[in-house]
Amino acid sequence: MLDAFGYVQLALAVVLFAVKVFALIDCLRRPQVDFEIAGSLQKNAWLIILALAVVAQFVFFSGSPLGLLNLAGTVAALVYLAQLRSVRR
Repeated sequence: MLDAFGYVQLALAVVLFAVKVFALIDCLRRPQVDFEIAGSLQKNAWLIILALAVVAQFVFFSGSPLGLLNLAGTVAALVYLAQLRSVRR
């Protein structure tokens, strides 16, 4: 049975996983030209980074959402979203 800290940790893990999945889906749908306009990494590089972040969190879901791999993946997803979501379609 989870205590209060366990529920907070579970909620945080779910939210961070959702952010990574959202970034991955956005990357899949975004055309290559948006990456060039933003002056960002190429689409394939972002797809690899975000897919690894999603897989890492899925594999280590029972671990801490504040683990090193989960935090690195979350930072990558947030950087992607900050750079590419500002590009107008």
